[in-house]
Amino acid sequence: MKPETLAIHAARCPDPASGAIAPPISLSTTFERAADGSYPKGYSYGRTDNPTRSALEQAIAALEGGAGAACFASGTAASMAAFSLLAPGDHVIAPAECYHGTGKQLKELVARMGVRVSFVETGNLRAVEDAWTDATRMLWIETPSNPRLLITDIAAAATLAHSRGGLLVCDSTFATPVLQQPLALGADIAMHSTTKFLAGHSDAMGGALAVRESGQVLDRLRDYQVQAGAVPSPFDCWLTRRSMMTLPYRVRAQAASALTVARFLVSQPRVETVFYPGLPGHPAHELAARQMSAFGSMISVTVRGDAQDALAVAARTRLFTRATSLGSVESLIEHRASIEGSGTSTPANLLRLSIGLEHPDDLVEDLARALG
Repeated sequence: MKPETLAIHAARCPDPASGAIAPPISLSTTFERAADGSYPKGYSYGRTDNPTRSALEQAIAALEGGAGAACFASGTAASMAAFSLLAPGDHVIAPAECYHGTGKQLKELVARMGVRVSFVETGNLRAVEDAWTDATRMLWIETPSNPRLLITDIAAAATLAHSRGGLLVCDSTFATPVLQQPLALGADIAMHSTTKFLAGHSDAMGGALAVRESGQVLDRLRDYQVQAGAVPSPFDCWLTRRSMMTLPYRVRAQAASALTVARFLVSQPRVETVFYPGLPGHPAHELAARQMSAFGSMISVTVRGDAQDALAVAARTRLFTRATSLGSVESLIEHRASIEGSGTSTPANLLRLSIGLEHPDDLVEDLARALG
């Protein structure tokens, strides 16, 4: 089935008890046992599983074309679950540019587990090969990357990782399952911060790992989910599943608007650089066109001048809200370096834009005014 159909029908049917078309939220933390001590309906305790969470996991797995998925309370909880597959003495290769929270996890938490971490430009597979060791067990990629929209060849990265006996994990949050299919390209795990596009309305937090094949990896992630306990609430699961029904239409409309906005920004004298893979001038435009069905709705720009000049542009917008996060129906603008703090490699004059569902002409007018 096509994504539009899967987004509506995967793990969703009329409630057998009432016939309700909108599925009810299962808030129960515990479930009745049969007289023989079994759980005939498959649920025992809310941390272990929940019908609302199961429906979300099945829908995400269906959209990603995976054997299964495990959902967590946040995107960072999901990435930490993936890193739990590593053991002391192992080595993981990660992108030099990635979501700063992932980088902090690797440096401050994963390294404390006795796992060695190397940060390289994963778009350069020669650099990945050079960093690979006998202890490397995982290659983590993020494509498009946060915040400069760098692109990594997923299929080539999968071939490299598998030839060396490692796992490939792809953070595909910016692309969503609608615009990019990491598992079909060979990745073992596709990671999402569901807080972003999948939930899509700035009102539900979560994370997910979709796994290509059943077996040990999926089993271990589900065991970690239960044992570590960072599971999403039933209400957050319900909100996310509800929002996913419009996901294909939302992200395609947002991507179309983003291309319009990016083309406008290229023409602006106060804009130094536009980072958007949909522009022919992007260094990985052709690769992005091969592995994505559209280029997404995230744009980053560097403004001529310094951090204060960039902040001043953001302050003059009226439709773009100055806020962290992305992927929602409203457009957001953010000065990334000040969020990431000391030690960031993000340019001080960079602004990250998340294009929402407003009319692109209105967004262009708002940016034109802000750029003065």
